[in-house]
Amino acid sequence: MLLDAGVKTAVIFGKSWDLHVKDVLKTTLEENLNMITDSIEYLRTNGLNVIYDAEHFFDGFKNNTDYALAAISAAADAGAQTIVLCDTNGGTLTHEITNIATQVRKKTVKPLGIHCHNDTGQAVANTVASVLAGITHVQGTINGLGERCGNADLCQVLPILQFKMHYNSLSSRQTPEEALKGLTALSRYVYQLLNMNPTPQQPFVGRNAFAHKAGVHVDAVIKHLKAYEHMDPSLIGNSRALVVSELAGKAGIVREAAEIGLDLEKNASAAEKVLQRIKELESKGYQFENAKASVHLILLKETGLLQDPFAVKYWRSTILREDKPESSAEVVVTVGEADYHETAKGVGPVHALDQALRKALQRRFPELGKVSLINYKVTVVDSVSGTASYVRVFIEFEDDGKHWATTSVSENILEASATALVEGYTYKLALGA
Repeated sequence: MLLDAGVKTAVIFGKSWDLHVKDVLKTTLEENLNMITDSIEYLRTNGLNVIYDAEHFFDGFKNNTDYALAAISAAADAGAQTIVLCDTNGGTLTHEITNIATQVRKKTVKPLGIHCHNDTGQAVANTVASVLAGITHVQGTINGLGERCGNADLCQVLPILQFKMHYNSLSSRQTPEEALKGLTALSRYVYQLLNMNPTPQQPFVGRNAFAHKAGVHVDAVIKHLKAYEHMDPSLIGNSRALVVSELAGKAGIVREAAEIGLDLEKNASAAEKVLQRIKELESKGYQFENAKASVHLILLKETGLLQDPFAVKYWRSTILREDKPESSAEVVVTVGEADYHETAKGVGPVHALDQALRKALQRRFPELGKVSLINYKVTVVDSVSGTASYVRVFIEFEDDGKHWATTSVSENILEASATALVEGYTYKLALGA
């Protein structure tokens, strides 16, 4: 089947741990070596290059060193071009990896590779340590996806090797500064393909990897980027974020205002007013880290610069249950001196409310018809009160490649949702998103 696949290189694995040979394969140590030899020779005879993954090598080495070495010697003698040492259970610690890889490096002339699982949270560290020990072939996955706790995350390994250790095995047509500019986009694309949410705290490519929240940090980064950043985020296609929060200082508020064309640098009282409002709302459960549109609206409101393009005069959302649940909503929106009354149905009360609100607004603002809701999330702020607890709603919008997000907190999930929706459309109309 490998030959029929039409590939030039085959990666196969075999057993290096005598426990697996005897208790899992139920064969003899000698027959296992014969299988390794026969498989590689067959592929090589038929013109394929072979990379041999020595499964459970590190556990095998610790349990029966001579046999583990015999297994990879069989692979090397049969013509494997690269021998990959696998920490299949992910339980080998970094100092053990370094020690064993160094010993093996002295005993074989074949190029060695490394394959680490993350069951002790050290897959990346073990991979990097292996390179330092002389290993030149690295296996891993984008975002560390893999069995159980995952594999070594190439989104961490690659920039470490490229920018921290200055290895450059990439195309000579690219400069080191250009080589990994697509890494963050690749990471997010893989998450999107798998319908998984990206990990905000993921090193290098995560949304929070270069986000600064504390006032001391924000102030320092504004003065000198290296103050709280270990590298330039643009090198791996990520971006810097200065987050407004209850920990923020005036410098962060001034910087955020500048993004929408407001100069608060010389207006300390306005910056202080905005900062106090942010702190007041966050004490009630708001989180603004990823809802910059809400922050920008606060800036405009507190500085008296926001002219609301519309106002919701009345709204109602209901659920009707017969054979199947159905939701309907009714809204009255005021634009200038005119009222617009609309109703709509939806799969749920929030969806119905959004549909009715859109119908009313599009009578005066047809451009809102292109806006999509791409994320809607509800989080319980404090579960002490059970179903009467405060909830935080986060909604993300998209239009023509531009993204913005709003947030709201209330004891009433529909009220929080309605407020976040209204803010999202207000932001689009007031600032053009």
